[in-house]
Amino acid sequence: MPVARQEVRGIDLDAQTRCAHYRSALDIVAIKMKCCGVYYACKDCHEALAGHAIEVWPQPEWTRRAVLCGACGYEMTVAQYLTCSSRCPACSAAFNPGCRRHFSFYFASAG
Repeated sequence: MPVARQEVRGIDLDAQTRCAHYRSALDIVAIKMKCCGVYYACKDCHEALAGHAIEVWPQPEWTRRAVLCGACGYEMTVAQYLTCSSRCPACSAAFNPGCRRHFSFYFASAG
C-alpha cells in the first residue's frame, strides 16, 4: 500500500530527502522538528530556512511519528528510529549510521 508523501523542506532537496548538506546514498531521513511540526532534511536546512531555533523531542514524546524514510515515505516514531539499527522498519532501506552523532540536535538525552 503506497504511503502518502509528506512535505520536506530543505536546500537543494532530491526525491529521497537528501539536501545540500548531506548527499550520500544513505542520507535519506528527514526529521519533523518539534518546534514547528515541519519535516526538514537536516538541522542545517532548518537553521537556514525556519527562522527559529530547533527544539529537541523530549523522551516522553518519542512515541510520536517524527522521522521520515526518504526511500518509502514511512513515518516512524522517534523510538523506532533510535532503535532501528540504521534501517527503515518498513522497507529496509539503509540509513546513514553516522547520523547518530547528530541525535542530540533533535532528541533529548535518554538519560
